[in-house]
Amino acid sequence: MKKINVTEVVLRDAHQSLIATRMTIDEMLPALPLLDKVGFHSIECWGGATFDACLRFLDEDPWERLRILRREMPKTKLQMLFRGQNMLGYRHYADDVLEYFVQKCAGNGIDIIRIFDALNDIRNMTTSIKAAKKESAHFQACISYTLSPVHSTDKFVEFAKQLENEGADSICIKDMAGLLKPYTAFELVRALKEAVRLPIQVHSHYTSGMASMSYLKAVEAGADAVDTAMSPLATGTSHMATETLVAALQDTEYDTGLNLSLLTEIRDYFEKLREKYLKSGLLDPKVMGVDANTLLYQVPGGMLSNLVSQLKQAGKSDKFEEVLKEIPRVREDSGYPPLVTPTSQIVGTQAVFNIISGERYKTVTKEFKGLVKGEYGRTPEAISPEFRQKIIGDEQPVDCRPADLIAPELEKLKSEAGKWVQQEEDVLSYAMFGQVAEKFFEKRSDRQNGIDNTNKDTINKVLSVL
Repeated sequence: MKKINVTEVVLRDAHQSLIATRMTIDEMLPALPLLDKVGFHSIECWGGATFDACLRFLDEDPWERLRILRREMPKTKLQMLFRGQNMLGYRHYADDVLEYFVQKCAGNGIDIIRIFDALNDIRNMTTSIKAAKKESAHFQACISYTLSPVHSTDKFVEFAKQLENEGADSICIKDMAGLLKPYTAFELVRALKEAVRLPIQVHSHYTSGMASMSYLKAVEAGADAVDTAMSPLATGTSHMATETLVAALQDTEYDTGLNLSLLTEIRDYFEKLREKYLKSGLLDPKVMGVDANTLLYQVPGGMLSNLVSQLKQAGKSDKFEEVLKEIPRVREDSGYPPLVTPTSQIVGTQAVFNIISGERYKTVTKEFKGLVKGEYGRTPEAISPEFRQKIIGDEQPVDCRPADLIAPELEKLKSEAGKWVQQEEDVLSYAMFGQVAEKFFEKRSDRQNGIDNTNKDTINKVLSVL
């Protein structure tokens, strides 16, 4: 009998996918003791966009959130999503900052660090890998799954072998757009199990409607673990429902061993939250359904909502279909990057500019120029010299590991953030989110000094008018 492990993602990826990462720690708290009782392989509860959302929208200290999660779920392994050399930000950081960040993640309670690179460029993962191993954290290495003429089972297996050689403790197939088909999942998992001696986990979004079928075939092929979300925040752009998977595998050789009655109790709590999100408008029913466009254009759900927003702001909502058709062309020109943060935003925004301007690459974003130049790493397929020159002109392309060009910056960041720092981790909040972190620090300081921020904001608005 092969027990299938389950990673519960309701505290991170589920609400990131459905409500733009707006679940607060106060909303999580009542469910934490129950979640801790279940016996999940792990609970993904930090990393990804949670850090940014805490500072930018929720007025929460992400580090304090992690400490609370650790305190309230002492029996369960806590897991985070980590963007390799980008950490949780949107640029590459110097190695000394990254090493310090990993140290603080582990020190505050993270057990499993799931590390990925948007381009599957292992050079962008090596420093975080070494740092995770140094802190005795479990290093789960990701294969960012995508479809293109240059991606294949053989290529993914080759990458997995590299990751194993770098010291991976497990491998995750990260299917961010819901593109993994059932029989492809079977083939890929079986090939990985034959090629590497590591546990294989599958992470697939429900956007295209295939995730549950793909999970079943992956399990049959030998997958060791899958990611699911409690049903009130499952399906759509989120994940397969936890209770459904547990019931489907019950009394089979793949039984998860999880208690459906306990899961139902947890489900009841999140159902109330779901109703709250629906009433507030935070949860749009559109993201709860299946979007077959994913299969045509390979666009993750979160990227679709960004495109709609960009086109609305430009008064060009009628161009949505044209932009969707342009995305694969931009992706081909730029070496077939998998569409995941930050490459999804880079490719999508450039496609919008191409359509709105009426001429392809008449306007080129700074980020797209950086992608073509090599600032984000090595693309899956080499970009043609002619196209690269068209985009970057006479600038020198970056062919080395991009972080090699970044001087140590930790001490400089400590100096810049000095006036705000109340805990060592504040330097890292500042490093990744600069002005956003400063605003959070200022509000925190005002609260501690008994200053009403509502009144302060009103006064500042009046002064700005005067």
